[in-house]
Amino acid sequence: MNQVNQHSASRTTSLALNAFMRGVYQWMAFGLGLTALAAFAAASSQTVMELVFGNPMVLILLVVAELGLVIGISAAINRLSASAATGMFLLYSGLNGVTLSVILTLYTPASIVSTFIVCAGMFVAMSLYGLSTAKDLTSWGSFLFMGLIGLILAMLVNIFLGSQLLEFVISGLGVVIFVGLTAYDTQKLKRMGETAPMDDGTAVRRGTILGALTLYLDFINLFLMLLHFLGQMRE
Repeated sequence: MNQVNQHSASRTTSLALNAFMRGVYQWMAFGLGLTALAAFAAASSQTVMELVFGNPMVLILLVVAELGLVIGISAAINRLSASAATGMFLLYSGLNGVTLSVILTLYTPASIVSTFIVCAGMFVAMSLYGLSTAKDLTSWGSFLFMGLIGLILAMLVNIFLGSQLLEFVISGLGVVIFVGLTAYDTQKLKRMGETAPMDDGTAVRRGTILGALTLYLDFINLFLMLLHFLGQMRE
C-alpha cells in the first residue's frame, strides 16, 4: 500500500511539474513573440523610430519603465494578482520590442534570423540540461551573479571608453554567463514546480509568469551577446 501511495504521489508531482514548466515555456514564447511583433512594428514606423531614438529622454523613460516592470514583477510577485503579473509581463515584452527595434535597422535580416536559431538551439540545450541533470547547480548561482555584476560594470565603463576589444570580451563573457544562467534558472524553476501548490491556481499562474520572465531575460540577453559575434551589419 505504501508503495502504491508513493507511486501515486510521484506521478502527481511529475504531472504538476510538467504542467508548471509547460506554462513557463508557453508564456516565455508568447513574450518573445510579442517582442518580435513590437520590434517589427516599431522599425516599420519612421515616426516611432524618430520619437524613440531621436529623443534620448523618451528612450531613457522606456528603459526605466522596463526596469521598473522587471523589478516590480520580481519583488512583488506574491502580492500581485495573476492578471496583474501577466499584464506587466506582456507590457514589458512589448516595450522591450520597441527598444530592441533598432537591431532591425543595424543588422541584416539573414544574420538576425541565423543568430536567433543559434540562440534558440543553445537555450534549448541548456534548459534541457537544467531539467535533466542530477547535479545540483545551486553553487553556480553566486558565481554567475558576480559575473553578471562584473559584466554590467564593464558595459558601463565601455560606454565611455568605446573599446572594441573590451566589447568583444564582454560579449564572450556574456554568452558564457547567460548560457550558465539558463541551466541554473531552469533547475531552480524545476524545483519551484515540484513544490507548487497545484490547488492554488493564482499562485501557480504567478509562478509561471515569474519563471517566464526569468527565462525570457536569459534568452534575450544571450541573443544580444551572440549578435555581436554572428550579426552582420547593414551596408
